Amino acid sequence: MSVSVLLCLFMACGSLKGAPQVTEKNKLIWLDLSANWERFSHADSIKYYVQKCQDAGFNYLVLDVKGTASAVAYPSNIAPRLTEWKGVERMPDYDFVKLFIDEAHRRGMKVLASFNIFCEGSGLFKRGIIYNTHKNWQSINYVPGKGLIPVTEIEDKMTLFTNPALPAVQEYERSILVECAKMYPIDGIMVDRTRYDNLQSDFSDFSRNAFETYIRQKVERFPEDIYEWVKQEDGSYKCVTGSLFKQWIEWRASVIYRFFKDTRAALKAARPDIIFAAYTGAWYPSYYEVGANWASRTYDPSGDFSWATERYKDYAYAELLDLYTNGNYYWNVTLEEYRKSNGTYKNETDSKLSSGEHLCVEGGCLYSRQLLGNNPFCGGLYVEDYKHDVEQFKRAVKMNLKMSDGLMVFDIVHIISRNWWDVLTQAVKEAEQEMHTESMNH
Repeated sequence: MSVSVLLCLFMACGSLKGAPQVTEKNKLIWLDLSANWERFSHADSIKYYVQKCQDAGFNYLVLDVKGTASAVAYPSNIAPRLTEWKGVERMPDYDFVKLFIDEAHRRGMKVLASFNIFCEGSGLFKRGIIYNTHKNWQSINYVPGKGLIPVTEIEDKMTLFTNPALPAVQEYERSILVECAKMYPIDGIMVDRTRYDNLQSDFSDFSRNAFETYIRQKVERFPEDIYEWVKQEDGSYKCVTGSLFKQWIEWRASVIYRFFKDTRAALKAARPDIIFAAYTGAWYPSYYEVGANWASRTYDPSGDFSWATERYKDYAYAELLDLYTNGNYYWNVTLEEYRKSNGTYKNETDSKLSSGEHLCVEGGCLYSRQLLGNNPFCGGLYVEDYKHDVEQFKRAVKMNLKMSDGLMVFDIVHIISRNWWDVLTQAVKEAEQEMHTESMNH
């Protein structure tokens, strides 16, 4: 080989070494259990859609294996198994979890098994263990105008929660996760709905006693010393907080934190290489209502919010996660768009309307970055938010991917039904090209 050729090779290697390298971000696409039941009841269909996901640029599949009605989609010795949905039955030897893992791993993709954690009942179908074997696990909700009511007796309630504070509930949910981690060469476990139902939950005798133990005093008026629903002249109800409200909020956060801490330890003991992941909503200012403090322990919300005690930060669980994604489920993509809107929004878990610049995709990503410190996150979007505007969908994909450490798209069923594969693929490619160009310029 000539000296000139060697010199050219040396210079090429040197220039490549000096060029900024863009690490591929985690791009997750969610595969809902019930919505895709029939579609994923065929091995060739699974193969086809795994390939579609890879072609669109995704490197993670979030495979929903436990829905909101207790049953799991694989043979478990702990949880009931779902073998039929809306007339479509799967044979006992059909293992769709294994099929997905095999097809994904063959392509160098990773699979996270997704579990709905503290919800164990469907109000629509009257399914779930809180309807039969574990009625005593159901949440007791403080309902405006009606008082304390078991969740199975609340009219029009779709997703029914347990009481997360019950040790038996936490151990049950954790045991299912560990079982799955041992049963399959799954890359990770994704937990969803790892929270309380809403602000109304849980006011059982157990929770009262546990709370009294936590604060080391008796609650004289329960639940009024925590808060009271007061009827207004227009017939609506207002939440009037009591003297123990902030301590109650703190205690509930400690309950959820304990589950994350103990579950991480159990999963890592079973499989040290397992990825422990979680999803939450991105609306932190009101997410205290469900007891989930997904921020970093370095962030102290007591200086920003009246509901937070100084100890609330001690129950932040971002550092317990290997992968985290949150939902920027908003129509407005940019801060400019939000500022031109009416500014109010009511999220799935909220008890009332909220406002703030975090209620758009760009603002949500910026705010999450502030709360999470050095902990990475994947900005998530709900496809149906953009069902009337494919260009807005494309902009949301790009904004999440560029402004966070990755992307999460919920759900594949909407991409399929709207045939948005090309649009999704283009959005991902454009965002990655723009990020590469920006890195080269810096």
